Amino acid sequence: MTTAGAGQREWHVTGMDCGSCAAKVRGAVERLPGVSEVDVAPMAERLRLRLDEALTAPESIEKAVRAVGFGIAPKGAPPERPKGAFVLPEGAFAAAAVPPEPAPEPKPEPQAPAKPAPRGWWHSAKGRLVLGTGALLALALSARLVLPAEIAPWAFGLATLVGIAPVARRAVMLARARMPFTIEMLMTIATSGALVIGAPEEAAVVVFLFALGELLEGVSADKARDSIRALASLVPKTARLETGGQIREVAAETLQIGQIVQVRPGDHLPCDGVVIEGISGVDESPVTGESLPSLKEPGAAVFAGSINGEALLRLRVTKAAADNTIARIIRLVTEAESARAPTERFIDRFSRVYMPAVVGVAALVALVPPLAFGQGWSDWVYRALALLLIGCPCALVISVPAAISAALSMGARHGLLLKGGKVIEAAARVTHVAFDKTGTLTQGAPRVTDLVALGGDEAQLLALAAGVESGASHPLAQAICAEAERRGIAAAPASGARALPGKGAEAVIEGTLVCLGSARLAAERGAMSEALATRVAGLEAEGKTVVILLRASAAQGLVALRDEPRADAALGLAQLHALGLSTLMLTGDNARTAQAIAAELGAELGLAHRAQLLPEDKLTAIRALATAGRVMMIGDGINDAPALAAADVGVAMGSGTDVALETADAALLRNRVGDVAGLVRLARATMTNIQQNIAIALGLKAVFLLTTVSGVTGLWVAVLADTGATVLVTMNALRLLLFRPGAQTQRP
Repeated sequence: MTTAGAGQREWHVTGMDCGSCAAKVRGAVERLPGVSEVDVAPMAERLRLRLDEALTAPESIEKAVRAVGFGIAPKGAPPERPKGAFVLPEGAFAAAAVPPEPAPEPKPEPQAPAKPAPRGWWHSAKGRLVLGTGALLALALSARLVLPAEIAPWAFGLATLVGIAPVARRAVMLARARMPFTIEMLMTIATSGALVIGAPEEAAVVVFLFALGELLEGVSADKARDSIRALASLVPKTARLETGGQIREVAAETLQIGQIVQVRPGDHLPCDGVVIEGISGVDESPVTGESLPSLKEPGAAVFAGSINGEALLRLRVTKAAADNTIARIIRLVTEAESARAPTERFIDRFSRVYMPAVVGVAALVALVPPLAFGQGWSDWVYRALALLLIGCPCALVISVPAAISAALSMGARHGLLLKGGKVIEAAARVTHVAFDKTGTLTQGAPRVTDLVALGGDEAQLLALAAGVESGASHPLAQAICAEAERRGIAAAPASGARALPGKGAEAVIEGTLVCLGSARLAAERGAMSEALATRVAGLEAEGKTVVILLRASAAQGLVALRDEPRADAALGLAQLHALGLSTLMLTGDNARTAQAIAAELGAELGLAHRAQLLPEDKLTAIRALATAGRVMMIGDGINDAPALAAADVGVAMGSGTDVALETADAALLRNRVGDVAGLVRLARATMTNIQQNIAIALGLKAVFLLTTVSGVTGLWVAVLADTGATVLVTMNALRLLLFRPGAQTQRP
């Protein structure tokens, strides 16, 4: 329950590799008083929660996290090394056998390198533990060959104790935090029991395999984080800023909106901006995945992280560094971890019951045969210990987040931003896809094709229309203003301008109310004559959008505009139909124009359409469609935001408004209709991959459960089954990094 005095706090937590680690951090803090809305993201290494500091101090949160073996530092502070298990001093494997002394804080370097040298896995604490336990195991095996038989078991016992010491230390820490049923505790019990019953060789092998599995998890997590770091590295650290006619280099993060920067050929763009001088091809593939360079001329928008081609460009900064395209992508991808898939939540709940159940079964296996049937204690205790290792749910827990992380990374590389596993799972089950028309199925850049003056001349008509639309952001408004500018006609001075959602706009010009809007608005104002309606119908039949200029409720003329369909719209709709999805076009435009566009894009596919919709009508249409299945809505404007929010999956075009991008569950950075089908294909492949992972994890455990209880396999095979399942699940998930959403037929 959230209290009135609670506020949101955030920390950087180090040492997390998977969902199991996140569960431990969550369990350590969520039971503290005054703590609510706990959100742990292992890939982003983030802990966020709502905290009532009158009940629990932030220091208590940090103490609780450190108590379960993770490092923690407030947001913005230097990261802290974990001081729990698996942290070994450089060059000292045996130091793991005793609790390490707190390491002194490193002194800051006088000058940090711009790009620190990458550290290999062998430099990590888990890597050193694998090398140490492996070396000791090799020495023990050698001892068995060259030393007397009674000495070799002691060598294996030493290898076991050195390797299990940090694991046991963490097990105790977690037990103190009221989390006794963990893999660390199972490992400690199993290896200790193996030593007691005289199986030190298997105990040493088990410890080594477990350390190897932990290392593989850490390497996998680092690879996932590297994809985020790679995005951040696209934006250069410095920018060439123009000030007072001079060029000086400044930190890119200090750029402010309105400043002018210069970008040389071959340089990465340091900001989101608008070209004010220069013509050059810009490679946007680092941001959108689009392989072909895009020609940028004065007035064109550009993204931070893109690469300038052959000519010098001067840009005006349009977004601060914290809000540029790369920063927003990173923020969306990292925040996506919080939107966990329903399947992942179910697996989490299942694993909480599964592990105690396995411990209970293992206890029965150890006790019932000897007590009830007089069987040998050593044999059945051994089988129970192996059963404990098989019962570890690591592979099962990681099966969903591993696939989701790979899918999010691959989607971002191809211009598909998805806000978490919940969105992926919903997108995979979509049955209907609804599109906004303007700016989504069409280019969103209409042009004026006809001016019909009913009183006065075309120049006066265009001046009044431009006056009403001055400052408006709607594509039709921009097209009218652009046409006036092209003809050298000044917009009439206007005041009190306001939008009439779904109908048009109005303003006061020369003391008279002037409106520019749809035929419906003209009819409402009593200005639609039969002759005017005939003229409008003729233009609309050609697929044109017609707006009527009213002055004091009297029609002054017509402006017809045409918005051409996107080049890939028809192909994109055909791909969706090939996937078995039905499509629907929603538009505020008139019925005849909607019919003409629908016929041009998908007449043979049965593309349905609904016209003359206000924002609330689009919302109603989405809700009605949801009664027949799961709906994905694609849009780009403020008017689409309610419908995007109401759909099972809301998808914003990358060129859309900030409101649409923030409201939507996903975004198409390349503005391609074909990417909608790519998004669905990626989501379906991910869910197939998840199902495969769950089958691998549970299937292997079921097989080895039977072989262990029947005495066919032992301890080292049990831990190999667990580690092997984890590796197989991880490798299967990483196959998604090879998936190409644009390909129409792929095996997931």
